[in-house]
Amino acid sequence: MSGEMLEEKQRAAAWFRQLRDEIVAAFEGLEDSHATGPMSDAPAARFEVTETKRSSDDGSDAGGGLMSVMRGGRVFEKVGVNVSEVYGSLGAAAQQAMAARGVPGMESDPRFWASGISLVAHMQNPHCPAVHMNTRMFWTPGAWWFGGGSDLNPCLEYDEDTAHFHATQKAHLDPHDEALYPALKAWADEYFYVPHRNRARGVGGIFMDDRNTGDWEADFALTQDIGRAFLPAYVPLVEQRRVQDWSEADKDAQLVHRGLYAEYNLVYDRGTKFGLATGHDANAVLMSLPPLAKWT
Repeated sequence: MSGEMLEEKQRAAAWFRQLRDEIVAAFEGLEDSHATGPMSDAPAARFEVTETKRSSDDGSDAGGGLMSVMRGGRVFEKVGVNVSEVYGSLGAAAQQAMAARGVPGMESDPRFWASGISLVAHMQNPHCPAVHMNTRMFWTPGAWWFGGGSDLNPCLEYDEDTAHFHATQKAHLDPHDEALYPALKAWADEYFYVPHRNRARGVGGIFMDDRNTGDWEADFALTQDIGRAFLPAYVPLVEQRRVQDWSEADKDAQLVHRGLYAEYNLVYDRGTKFGLATGHDANAVLMSLPPLAKWT
């Protein structure tokens, strides 16, 4: 191990912040460029940015981040792009969970550091797919790892959209190792499965966790390319679908599908559980939930 890894932590946190800035600019650009089609006469929305703070049990600084949310736009109904850098000591439950996952040294030293970016977009037009993206680095005195990925969640599926999303992911992963894309695709299919509904949450993507090959530079470079794949995988789909008219039945299908999304995030999602268990801002943790959903 390389001790506190101060430089690596700084570089990772700076990258997540840079990626956040690029995505926020691109999404506001989509709002600005929506000139024809449904809702194009509505005002273009902008992100509201809120600083989040986290305190330890003794009141000391434990990090925080930026919560950026855009609501009620002409393209995006609700989209959140959060970055965080948090640290401190894990509580007993989180400590036990980490130890159970095989993280070495958790029993004797529960300190941790984590930084990442988390994004969820819920769209106005039901033909535009919802999307999720997250990448992160986690450090404890005995281990470090990267995780994350992105996955597409359309309520009205288009095979060509799914193909483009996956092909873009593959193109960014293949230079690292051609075995990565099929492995991370399979991992996403397993991770984003909703057992109580016996179905997938969406049409998949890529996902990894506990990524530590022993080569921090290589694993960081892979994590960066997972982030770089996101905009070219997603933005063209929004540009193509946002001009399509939709029916009441289309909107109903979207709201029902959002119910499935909410169920997954509240019942199964590891990031949601960790964020709430470690005392992070609840609004930031639950940013992923849709503004409207329905259950039949």
